[in-house]
Amino acid sequence: MTQPFLPFAKPVIDEETIAAVGDVLRSGWITSGPKVQAFEAALSAYFGGRLVRTFNSGTCTMEIALRIAGIGPGDEVITTPISWVATANVILEVGATPVFADIDPVTRNIDLDRVEAAITPRTRAIIPVYLAGLPVDMDRLYDIAQRHKLRVVEDAAQAIGSSWHGRRIGAFGDLVSFSFQANKNITSSEGGCLVLNTPEEARLAEKYRLQGVTRSGHDGLEVDVLGGKFNMTDIAAAIGLGQFAHLEEVTAHRRLLARRYFALFGERFEADYGAQLPVADFENSNWHMFQLVLPERITRADFMERMAQQQIGIGYHYPPIHLLALYRARGFGEGMFPVAERVGRRIVSLPLFATMQESDVDRVVDAVKSALT
Repeated sequence: MTQPFLPFAKPVIDEETIAAVGDVLRSGWITSGPKVQAFEAALSAYFGGRLVRTFNSGTCTMEIALRIAGIGPGDEVITTPISWVATANVILEVGATPVFADIDPVTRNIDLDRVEAAITPRTRAIIPVYLAGLPVDMDRLYDIAQRHKLRVVEDAAQAIGSSWHGRRIGAFGDLVSFSFQANKNITSSEGGCLVLNTPEEARLAEKYRLQGVTRSGHDGLEVDVLGGKFNMTDIAAAIGLGQFAHLEEVTAHRRLLARRYFALFGERFEADYGAQLPVADFENSNWHMFQLVLPERITRADFMERMAQQQIGIGYHYPPIHLLALYRARGFGEGMFPVAERVGRRIVSLPLFATMQESDVDRVVDAVKSALT
């Protein structure tokens, strides 16, 4: 009998959250309002009282963070080639120059040795990415930033629920951006938030997210910066609040599933099948994704087709940014970041989501081994 299709990711919205969205729709206040304020307050408490503002994506949060940091034309920003292209696009959006540093072959995050080597007098900021929810060495990251007087915009899109030696990502550091897009550990359908340092930064973030507007009194309105239309709706915030209530149990379940993956792949999997497992980190990572790097003997397309034939959905995150046409046109090309290029050609993401069962992991592991045989 054909088994049902097992997707790579699946948002799970409970009935209580669906009812809350219905209440918002009936309230007559469906754009930014009390639900947005409540979501921001809940996130702020989670991040140790730091200031938080929500937005309609986890992309604009990074762009606004760069603008708050004063990054613009003539400045360089160092980031990783292995991320969703938005991480580099926001650097271009503010008129700055993206500078890539190759990745660590084990963690698949940006190599901090190469970050330090890439710093020039024009470098103003670093955007690290926590791939699959695994942080970089946060102590070293901020040591580099402080010694070179650089701002840090953390692309923590995948890292809500992750930590660094007992401290939550977002509860410390500089500007920290999270995504609540549909495939994240918690979602608001689309959306994101930015963790900020000072009331002045929070007020500036509010201006940037809504056309640069500052209101006063009954009819006072002023615009003194160029903003955009990036506000989160109360509909999205209602979903976010419902999801946020389950964050701890979602994180615990994802860690349980990741442990199951490691147990079933076994100690000889890498030697026997030639595929590279992720770092088995159960202290810091929220296990947003469980990723393999495939052996050279099989193409990613062939592997994905073999898994599809077994009714299992596979993702890949991500192709190297510097090899996309937009970046090739800016002088990037093959051979510049060899580790990222190898990983970017061969990385795959296995199914991992909140309602997935351990028996589903068993099925995926059997299918992976079959596809690699």
